[in-house]
Amino acid sequence: MKPVLRQMTSTPEHSFLIRKDVGENMINIWHYHPEIELLFIKRSSGTWLIGDHIGHFQSGEVVLLGTNLPHCFRHEYDYIIKKNETAGETICVKFMADMFGTDFFNLPELLEIKKLLSKCNNGLKLLGKTKTHIGAMIQKMATASPGRKLVYLLTILEEIAESGEYVTLSSKGFSQSVNETNKDRIKLIFEYTFNHYSEKITIDKVASLLNMTRQSFCRYFKNKTKKTYIQFLMEVRIGYACRLLVEDEKNVAEISYDCGYNNISHFNHQFKTITKKRPLKYKQDYLEKEKTVAAL
Repeated sequence: MKPVLRQMTSTPEHSFLIRKDVGENMINIWHYHPEIELLFIKRSSGTWLIGDHIGHFQSGEVVLLGTNLPHCFRHEYDYIIKKNETAGETICVKFMADMFGTDFFNLPELLEIKKLLSKCNNGLKLLGKTKTHIGAMIQKMATASPGRKLVYLLTILEEIAESGEYVTLSSKGFSQSVNETNKDRIKLIFEYTFNHYSEKITIDKVASLLNMTRQSFCRYFKNKTKKTYIQFLMEVRIGYACRLLVEDEKNVAEISYDCGYNNISHFNHQFKTITKKRPLKYKQDYLEKEKTVAAL
């Protein structure tokens, strides 16, 4: 299945879109669009696929996604079915890069924003205080007057550009060289991994999905994602384990089994390889951070 082209519905009254999605309205498919997207995940957790990047997201995340960058957010089921104030919620801002005119961002005062909009072609995830502050501004922006919304947008872009508190998500190779056929193949691999990561997965099985030999598949996947399939599978499993550690009461052994590991020592080793921490230390640090944020 190809990534679906989605274009926002523009109106004479608005030059860009701000949309709040709650519960089941957050469901989306592998898609792309010509607009730049600024997304605040107010309340949810799950797995996101942005270009060739796979990762776990949680409440409070903010991402800036560039033009025509394929992406998909797989929200955990509970956030989809919950109602009222417990339902998942996101706020999405979409705008065209040239909405202010073709020469607007060539103004010397706006060159840093112009650079930012170029960098976001690979997807940017905000970090630290910038993430927290921008998330709060997006919430205010959603209910502001039309003119104030525009001011908020420029202010947000300026703050992100000046702070530098962000990381790039998708590789440059993906956005520059992957054609529609390759996007279909990568999507198939990702979907299969998402649905079967808790089971035993062999490279031969995944290669057969693309009608490739084991060797051809390994070369193909490494070329397109800049990582081996084993590395990718490990990231998926450990990402899920991170969520279970902070949201579930299961012990480490149970979590390792749920994530597809039959050997807890192997799980602990791979967990530390990805997170630089042992599972219980990761959980402890996360909960302490949550208490600190709540006290602010």
